[in-house]
Amino acid sequence: MRRHVNTDKAPAAIGTYSQAVFAGDTLYLSGQLGLDPATMTLPAEFAAQCERVFANLKSVVEAAGASLDQVVKLTVFLTDLSYFATVNEVMARYFTAPYPARSAVEVKGLPRGAMVEAEAVVWLGA
Repeated sequence: MRRHVNTDKAPAAIGTYSQAVFAGDTLYLSGQLGLDPATMTLPAEFAAQCERVFANLKSVVEAAGASLDQVVKLTVFLTDLSYFATVNEVMARYFTAPYPARSAVEVKGLPRGAMVEAEAVVWLGA
């Protein structure tokens, strides 16, 4: 059984996808950019984009009735891996040990000219 999650506390989908979808005890979050949900604008600085990315992920997870403590896997897409240390600094404000598994991948480009995007998998089982 699939159930979709939608919240206005995170940016609206800018394509043919859902913010998140439940499949059984697992919640799959679509990639979040650093867009401000109210204005759909992107900050110019990487750190501000990264902060907004994780705030957006948190909003979607909470709209699903879960918390970031239940995230088991993150995938972070960066247009420049030299920003990796900043990702770690920002993540430390949103997650505590034990941290979720994570991959970080450098990509040529992201929608809207973003510098960072992250997606997550949340497990809600016992």
